[in-house]
Amino acid sequence: MCLSIPGRIISFHTLEGVKTAEVDFGGAIRNISIEWVPEAKQGDYILVHVGTALAVIDEESAKESLAAFKYLNKLTEDQRKLDL
Repeated sequence: MCLSIPGRIISFHTLEGVKTAEVDFGGAIRNISIEWVPEAKQGDYILVHVGTALAVIDEESAKESLAAFKYLNKLTEDQRKLDL
């Protein structure tokens, strides 16, 4: 099973001949390869797996996924508090 995380493209760069983008994942900024999604533009939301963009997605889907990840993180934190 694979897990892809949505992020928003901030800017583009070329590193060692590879087209990359600086991507915001809800506050965590990472440089990822966007070789497989040449249609991506600044401000687009993309799905990223293992440092590689797989697809451009719509903003609503991206925000729903990010909200779900945030909710799961809160549940995990709450469970840890109960386990102490």
